[in-house]
Amino acid sequence: MRALPKLLRERPNAHVIIIGDDFVSYGKPSLHGSYRKQMLDELEGQLDLNRIHFLGPVPYQQYLQILQLSTAHVYLTYPFVLSWSMLEAMAAGCLVIGSRTAPVQEIIEDGKNGLLVDFFAADEIVDAVHRVCDHFDQLAQLRLTARQTVIDRFDLHRVCLPQQLKLLQV
Repeated sequence: MRALPKLLRERPNAHVIIIGDDFVSYGKPSLHGSYRKQMLDELEGQLDLNRIHFLGPVPYQQYLQILQLSTAHVYLTYPFVLSWSMLEAMAAGCLVIGSRTAPVQEIIEDGKNGLLVDFFAADEIVDAVHRVCDHFDQLAQLRLTARQTVIDRFDLHRVCLPQQLKLLQV
């Protein structure tokens, strides 16, 4: 959210879609009631709220359609559990801009199947989004490699299910 004032100022035609609930699934809740409210309070007057779309939870098929239409998927997590949403974004062919944190680095190799940025560096996040927007066609290989990464490492029938069944047979 702290990257949005600069990003929206420098990309006057950009729109940001934020999907998901406001409640905290893991970790400590915000003292403001939600992290969205905390960020909106902190950035009051700095955001064009007509270009930021908080959709809340959406049906899975709609989520996939949004991913397929997206220029970039910004996935920032402070070292914690990796969400299925990042893998879905990669599988859908999104170019993922992820935080350079432990769970994300297990999947994304910077410049090979996505881009990595410092979690706390708003300018670095903005620069990565600019790079994706400015060089969308030239970065097509990153999107293809991201999709292949998910197929090779997380395909349910060829990889994950056989490994889980093998654990049960021990």
